[in-house]
Amino acid sequence: MTTFRISEAAALLGVSSDTVRRWVDAGRLPAARDEHGHRLVEGADLAAFARAQVETGGDGGRSSARNRFRGIVTDVIKDAVMAQVELAAGPYRVVSLMSRQAADELGLEPGVVAVAVVKSTNVVVEIPGHERVAGSQ
Repeated sequence: MTTFRISEAAALLGVSSDTVRRWVDAGRLPAARDEHGHRLVEGADLAAFARAQVETGGDGGRSSARNRFRGIVTDVIKDAVMAQVELAAGPYRVVSLMSRQAADELGLEPGVVAVAVVKSTNVVVEIPGHERVAGSQ
């Protein structure tokens, strides 16, 4: 069974280690201590917790898109017709190309909190350090 240290769980969830410790202390996220006293979270428990966070998060609206990345706009590049908007969502960089009009109507500029919603028919999934890649179509 895969286990994660608090710092690894925090990185995967896009929060601070202190936040994960608070969740563990409050009993929201199960964890055990190893022989050195470090807290470890079972991979299955972390996955269930992450799934619950996603299911209870959001604005209550309904959408067929399931991939949502909340972050902060870090850059907006506009020309006469198009805009490139970049978000930092936890440790991830999400880039969107949209019409300039859409970016202007949304008020997208560095420092604004936004949610990138991704619906794709082709998603590549990689496991770091492995040669095999799986995709969904």
